[in-house]
Amino acid sequence: MELTVTLPDTLANEAKAAGLLAPEAIERLLREAIERRRQIDSFFTTVERLRAAGIPPMSEEEIQAEVDAVRAERRAAGKAGRADRP
Repeated sequence: MELTVTLPDTLANEAKAAGLLAPEAIERLLREAIERRRQIDSFFTTVERLRAAGIPPMSEEEIQAEVDAVRAERRAAGKAGRADRP
């Protein structure tokens, strides 16, 4: 498929100088944008599912406590793994 895009001269010149107008670069940019869009859509779908399930939002303190607990588990698992090594 062929695509024609009209850009302001300054943007086109900057994009060309940065190598962003090559077909491979445009393909990469579009694929990355599509993936970001999918991730955003998935995030909002999850938010809506949580709302529908009636799960209350967590406070910053609750979130931090969860993060701290996961980090502590990983540190403990890492130490346990190192203790098993000769």
